[in-house]
Amino acid sequence: MTRAVVRDGSRWWLAAAAAAALAFSATTAFGQDGSLAAQGKRVFNDQGCYGCHTTGKSGTPIAPDLSTIGSKHSEAYLRTWLEDPKLQEPRAHMPKLELSEGEVRALAVYLASLK
Repeated sequence: MTRAVVRDGSRWWLAAAAAAALAFSATTAFGQDGSLAAQGKRVFNDQGCYGCHTTGKSGTPIAPDLSTIGSKHSEAYLRTWLEDPKLQEPRAHMPKLELSEGEVRALAVYLASLK
């Protein structure tokens, strides 16, 4: 092998490694919201929110349909609502849920993604 071939091969590997690192970091950055929304969807199911609410064609239509809630309310508003619904609307029928701060955040991200 000539030095030129080795040098060109080294450059190719260096460029490939840089591209892989860039792709990995972009996936990780964008994947955080996706994984948080996925966690929120699990909280939604684990807490039985579908027992009163619908999303798409699943759930029970006792309480408001949440299929497009993200187009109506921000993540911050949804987080505040989930922390204590009666503070937002004293006549709300939704009970205060016993959720951790992380669960509230994940559920708010999930609901905000429903558009």
